[in-house]
Amino acid sequence: MSIRVRGITKDFGHFQALKNVDLEIPAGQLVALLGPSGSGKTTLLRVIAGLEFADSGTVEFSGKDITDQTARERHVGFVFQHYALFRHMTVFENIAFGLRVRPRRLRPSNRQIREKVNDLLRLIQLQNQAGRFPSQLSGGQRQRVALARALAVEPSVLLLDEPFGALDAKVRQELRQWLRHLHDEVHITSVFVTHDQEEALELADLVAVMNEGRIEQVGSPDEVYNRPASSFVYSFLGNVNLFHGRVDEGKTYIQGEADGHPIFVRPHLLEITRQPNGANHFRATTKHINAAGPLVKVEALTEWGATVRIELSQAQYRALQLAKDEVVFITPKEIAVFEKDEPAVGPKGEARTQKSGAP
Repeated sequence: MSIRVRGITKDFGHFQALKNVDLEIPAGQLVALLGPSGSGKTTLLRVIAGLEFADSGTVEFSGKDITDQTARERHVGFVFQHYALFRHMTVFENIAFGLRVRPRRLRPSNRQIREKVNDLLRLIQLQNQAGRFPSQLSGGQRQRVALARALAVEPSVLLLDEPFGALDAKVRQELRQWLRHLHDEVHITSVFVTHDQEEALELADLVAVMNEGRIEQVGSPDEVYNRPASSFVYSFLGNVNLFHGRVDEGKTYIQGEADGHPIFVRPHLLEITRQPNGANHFRATTKHINAAGPLVKVEALTEWGATVRIELSQAQYRALQLAKDEVVFITPKEIAVFEKDEPAVGPKGEARTQKSGAP
């Protein structure tokens, strides 16, 4: 089931949550709506679900206009952040609920319901928890039950609103991997909302980056991260240093002036040396070193008084034998300069990136 939204606008009083949004989701894809709070991602998901109706624009499922249909008529599966399980029902009955409340002529037999629920319990790896109540499950287990309940009615699309937001980091990581494997098995078109860029980049086939009610860019995780269409996309996806500088004959040089051209550099694309290296270096003093983990994170104070963040491998850190309050030279290996900073959908219209000091 493919999804297409065209010209979707939605106001809440004087606040415009969505501004003429267009988005196409191919059948069978797992798509992330990614953005900060207030960017419109949950509103867009609810419009696709039929839980909200747009002020203008259309929603299509596989080419059929379903703009005026209710959520029930659209036959979507919706998973909420806080599970929304029925506390008085067992795991088995929670999953079976959508099947049992169907009209009599469409309702499966008790045997068919039992077989369907048992199949889903195996799919979510909770066969031994069928008789338990939600209060007896962990957060991760409850979320898997919520997913199974949504899948039980064989929805046309699966929609998930911050599905892992209420879980701790380790459980989120495990459930992300589990959901990716589940999607590869069932191949249902799925859309999930998240503000966690790591989650979106790891899990999704396509990422739609949203900001202030608009879609800034749609692309694969590789496209939106490595070929961002705007400074917002570049800075939202991963850590970034913002510098200012000058552009001279196609070459960009970092300087300290705040009124210069904005220049973006990711922490892992900065090199630390003890001697000047290349034409685009600057002096800084190390202020904090965090060597825990696979990357060593260094904070330094530039000669013009700004904080810069650098990431080194453990091997680089050991070779440098870097110490706190040491004067070093920092050289960008690659920079991003945005000539025009307008929202652009798709991988085109991206930043101009260049090697340090090179056009």
